[in-house]
Amino acid sequence: MARILAVDDSAAMRQMVGITLAGAGHQVEQAVDGCQALEIAEKQKFDLVITDVNMPNMDGITLVRELRNRASYKYVPLLVLTTEATTERKQQGKAAGATGWLVKPFNPERLLATVAKVLG
Repeated sequence: MARILAVDDSAAMRQMVGITLAGAGHQVEQAVDGCQALEIAEKQKFDLVITDVNMPNMDGITLVRELRNRASYKYVPLLVLTTEATTERKQQGKAAGATGWLVKPFNPERLLATVAKVLG
């Protein structure tokens, strides 16, 4: 299956996302913020990145923008999973290069359906 990087400053959220994705056969790496995610993404190639927005050190929208600036992540699906649901925030994510936007609390079936859709 896919190699997925899950980025969230909440250990509980990383664990829930990780369990959901691993249960569907995906290989999941985790990062606590955008800085750590960028470090990991530069050393390894992922098929998908799922990130929160509100995190210390580097927020998710900045992470999406940074990943899109790298040739190896130009076409990789980047999903945002956050409590943020305003149109303005979603537009910021889209402008940065986010592929999709999911709102917490997430439904595991919906997450897996979205992951399957963006991975093609």
